[in-house]
Amino acid sequence: MSTSTHTSTEGYRNKVAAFALEQLSTGARQRDAESSFSREVWSACADFGLLGLSTPARYGGEVEGVDIPRAVRAMEGFGYGSRDNGLALGLNAQLWTVMLPINTFGTEAQKERFLPPMCSGEWIGAHALTEAEAGSDVYSMQMTATPTEGGYILNGTKRYITLGPEADVVLIFANARPKMGKWGITAFLVEKTFPGFKAGPNEHKMGLRSVPFGSIELTDCFVPTANRLGAEGAGFSIGNHSLEYDRCGILASNLGAMARQLEESVAYARQRKQFGQPIGQFQSVSNRIADMKLRLETARLLLYNLADKKQADEPALLESSMLKLYLSESFVASSLDAIRIRGGNGYLAETEVERDLRDAIGGIIYAGTSDIQRNIIAQLTGL
Repeated sequence: MSTSTHTSTEGYRNKVAAFALEQLSTGARQRDAESSFSREVWSACADFGLLGLSTPARYGGEVEGVDIPRAVRAMEGFGYGSRDNGLALGLNAQLWTVMLPINTFGTEAQKERFLPPMCSGEWIGAHALTEAEAGSDVYSMQMTATPTEGGYILNGTKRYITLGPEADVVLIFANARPKMGKWGITAFLVEKTFPGFKAGPNEHKMGLRSVPFGSIELTDCFVPTANRLGAEGAGFSIGNHSLEYDRCGILASNLGAMARQLEESVAYARQRKQFGQPIGQFQSVSNRIADMKLRLETARLLLYNLADKKQADEPALLESSMLKLYLSESFVASSLDAIRIRGGNGYLAETEVERDLRDAIGGIIYAGTSDIQRNIIAQLTGL
């Protein structure tokens, strides 16, 4: 990356951080407490341009083409400026698992129909892959897509769908050729107005409460062929393609949150006194600060390396798995350190420190558990 490009992306990161800090932090604690989602906040992000990061300008984005390093810096800035980790997850889920696949695999008609309203915030898009019996073994899904005249009849239920209760359109994966296993998986753009479509209520959860999670149930839901994304049987490839980009964005927001945690922990350790001196002078505290810094900078290198590879359209399954494992586990560890540094204050909800830990736990589960990432890394290393 050239010096001028680096400066430009860093400038945009700072601009996004300032926007998030000034306009999005207020109300985050209340949304967490109430498990509520704000369309108003979502629209503010769209107006700023964040929902156009994965879309070319001709369909509503801000730049021609998709600039992955720029998008990664933007979401890093977002995570730094906003304390709403749930909102960050929701934004990234739509950007990289719904909008990017449409831009990459969709027809011109699909791009023109779905991308502009999602860029503007008018529509919300969700990605539905997981089922009750298809989590880590996701391609053993039971949802079927039976070919019929003019389209397909979809039947089945998806679980734990980010933005599901609010979605206007859902990228749903179903098996159109069950005898072919994962090679029968096909992707469909299913609109909430289709008969047979039912979104379940928002499910209360440990963290990330400001982004709704819920089930999507399809009962004899007719989906026209025009709403099939890619070829029949291409769903496996489409799902894998978006996953590496998805990890870039979601984990970039977590990296920004880790940078904020570190700065605030250092400031607290300097001003908080015990036994006549700042607690930062105690080795047990300073060691935690050092560990937080090391995790942050190591994760940053992994993230930027993956972003550069994806910008060059290079396969990066190993790099994305290493990033997912390391950064998600690091966010949990640093969140716990931030609480320990503050003691009782860190345990109180009103200080907004403990929420990062609750939110971070989700990161070791969604988009592939830490255990699955270790399996992938081991296999790609030669075992």
